[in-house]
Amino acid sequence: MQDSQPKPSRRGFFFGAAATGAAAAAVVALPRMQVPEASAPESRPAPEKGGGYSLSEHVKHYYRTTRI
Repeated sequence: MQDSQPKPSRRGFFFGAAATGAAAAAVVALPRMQVPEASAPESRPAPEKGGGYSLSEHVKHYYRTTRI
């Protein structure tokens, strides 16, 4: 019974290595896309006397995840 897959050859290896190198060079050469920054939620002004802690939804979520 013959093998259905051909034997690997040096020519195929070098062809694959060249194709991989060309793809990597193309990725580096392409201009980077500018990803718009997520708009920050409206924040309150910092208190004048310090004490900037506030019980926000993010903090409430954290507390919910730490419950046993």
